[in-house]
Amino acid sequence: MTKNKPIVVIGLMGSGKTTAGRLIADALGLPLSDSDPYLRSTHKGTAAQIADREGADALHRYEAEHLLLALDGEPKVIAAAAGTVEDPHVRAALRKAFVVWVDAPDEVLARRMRSGDHRPHFRPKQLRARREPYFREVADLVCDVSVLRPEQVRDAVLREMGLPEGEHT
Repeated sequence: MTKNKPIVVIGLMGSGKTTAGRLIADALGLPLSDSDPYLRSTHKGTAAQIADREGADALHRYEAEHLLLALDGEPKVIAAAAGTVEDPHVRAALRKAFVVWVDAPDEVLARRMRSGDHRPHFRPKQLRARREPYFREVADLVCDVSVLRPEQVRDAVLREMGLPEGEHT
């Protein structure tokens, strides 16, 4: 594995995709592409605002659009929206990436999401039931973020890529 391959960080809300993605990107000297800033800049709203304004289907289309666009071009680290894995075209495109699934028990994710209004009505149990088979299908590495700190997720990715922790960037 080399850093010439895109790295995609997936997981349910509250799993720390952005935090882990940023640490991995910094360690490898790669840019980070995150779905949340993409939605704000390109579609003029947060995920919740877009879902309210245009509906969940439009939101999911925009999130998939972000991931597919980010997979093209120079290698980068991509923090992808969880719902993208429901799209078979996205799952096929993920074959050319190294996919890291950051996960935690539902109670941990729900507790992490209580403090924000990023996505109202967050129900990890229902989302997991729908998305977990797809996460399992695409993941090259699974990291339990209820026991691993973001830095440990970064280090696990570097190890999996064959890069000793001191030899990145």
